[in-house]
Amino acid sequence: MTDKPSHLPERLALLADLNAAQYLTEGLLSGKEDVPAIALNKTTEPLPHDGESRAELAPVRDLIDDAMYKFREDRPTGADAWLAPRLHAALRLSRREAADRRIWNYLALGVAPDYVVWRHLPAKSEGEQPKIAVRRFRGPAYTQAFARLWWAAELFRDGPDYRPVVSMCANQDMLNTALRVDVMDHRPTAQATVRLMERGTVRTGREVNALVAAINASAATLMYEAVAPDAERDGRPLREWIEAAESAPAVPRRDLPVGPFEERTPERSVDVLVDHFAEIFAGAPVRGRASADERAANEA
Repeated sequence: MTDKPSHLPERLALLADLNAAQYLTEGLLSGKEDVPAIALNKTTEPLPHDGESRAELAPVRDLIDDAMYKFREDRPTGADAWLAPRLHAALRLSRREAADRRIWNYLALGVAPDYVVWRHLPAKSEGEQPKIAVRRFRGPAYTQAFARLWWAAELFRDGPDYRPVVSMCANQDMLNTALRVDVMDHRPTAQATVRLMERGTVRTGREVNALVAAINASAATLMYEAVAPDAERDGRPLREWIEAAESAPAVPRRDLPVGPFEERTPERSVDVLVDHFAEIFAGAPVRGRASADERAANEA
């Protein structure tokens, strides 16, 4: 199996798509080869915040090591809900910084290719050699191994509270679907979606996919920001949280970390959308779910 890089510098870095491509070999994608770490690090660029403590590589690598150890006996998918909030808290990025794909390329290839293989290598199937999709190393934010976790934490945290992130990431269908729709950038929408999961209104993968599709479709005719306004966003708490990285302790492993002290999502707005989403979900087509008329006919 692909091993931990033999050379790990002190600082995180940026790896351009073009440079990343040369390391996405068949051997790596099948988990049989290591990344040539020294050669890769010669093609990187320093982070804009290279001189800050949040650019240190070791705390991020240690966190990933702990995730792999903690879930060594379980399904690797279980690591998502544990790692997402902690990765977000460890990196302390702004959205602008996180939108740069180069940092995620570097995390996947220069810091933890062994994690990507461990987490995303498909199970063996008869007659086929399992292979990781390229997009897990270098791809859009909703599929790249580390970007998807960071954005899940960013979009679904409730101010400083990461508990909704754990609920969201514990459901693979939600994690794989919700990040693809722009409507989840509206905090009351994201929190109402999680609330329906926690209440058991949606349970199965098919139900999650149907709910997200219904929410996205409904947004074309109903402006969620109007009926469920969010609190006015103030950038100061995020800036202070990022600056506090210089003196922050290590990200906790047992307890959840604390995010930026932004104002929480207005509860009334979440309640309004919970009711609306429950109503549209009741009428949404879900494969395998009988309609009310069908149920009535069967009961008769």
